[in-house]
Amino acid sequence: MAPAFVHRDRNTVCVMDASCRLGVSLVERLLRRGYAVHAATYGHGESSGSLRRLSGENRRLKLFHADPFDYQSIVDAMKGCAGLFYTFEPPQDQSYDEFLVEVEARSAHNVLEACAQVETMERAVFTSSVTAVVWKENRKAAAEFDEREWSEPNFCRKYKLWHALAKTLAEKTAWALAMDRGVDMVCVNAGLLLVAADLSVANPYLKGAAQMYEDGVLVTVDVDFLVDAHVAVYESPSAFGRYLCFNGAVCRPHDAVKLEQTLSHDAAQPASSDGLRATQQRIQNKKLNQVMVDFDAGRHVEE
Repeated sequence: MAPAFVHRDRNTVCVMDASCRLGVSLVERLLRRGYAVHAATYGHGESSGSLRRLSGENRRLKLFHADPFDYQSIVDAMKGCAGLFYTFEPPQDQSYDEFLVEVEARSAHNVLEACAQVETMERAVFTSSVTAVVWKENRKAAAEFDEREWSEPNFCRKYKLWHALAKTLAEKTAWALAMDRGVDMVCVNAGLLLVAADLSVANPYLKGAAQMYEDGVLVTVDVDFLVDAHVAVYESPSAFGRYLCFNGAVCRPHDAVKLEQTLSHDAAQPASSDGLRATQQRIQNKKLNQVMVDFDAGRHVEE
């Protein structure tokens, strides 16, 4: 299957925020695939230096500074682009709380509004999270979770699940704007991103991890698979709606121990599975799997 965009060397896309861990990997992947890339950064993250080095090596990469509250800076970064890959990560020294929930929702609003104003924009790929899917009052009654499920904001507020609340409200804001303004948007709801340098028990995704394990919905994704999923749903002409994205499920005591060791950055640290029992996986990503099969079949056109 060939990509939706035949003339990929002429196709220009924007990655925002390009300085986060996913953003840098997306920029590198898109450049290898032949895209011209506008890398828009929010001015935080150690990866900005990597982007500057890349821009010196590749004339198809242009760097932009964007502010999630500066609408014009967002529009400027997107000008001339046919696509947007949008992800939001706060600075590493800023934890999720009620304030950050509002920041993330307002940022999503501004970005989708800008998409509607950029005449060349054809599709926006919005990065959300599995935490925007799995948290609800009667979650144990559900036979299985898929992309049709939504976390309940009131439940998230009640238990201070700020990451889940931020991702849920930001995504709902984006969908509302996309439908109102006629923006072709596709959403990737990612599992816990396994980037060792950034992982710790303090990761906001992991608030309520024990409950996610018991519910059979604790899932992970490696960065290469997540990047490929973003490119796949962007290039697929039939892609629509939300796609749950993960390639690992933590459902056995052994898996939980392995994840704990990864979070502690000490593979030799003794970890106990006492009190843990195997759980049945109750979340699926069949919708994404079909897109990925088609994407893998078309890899021969990549280089």
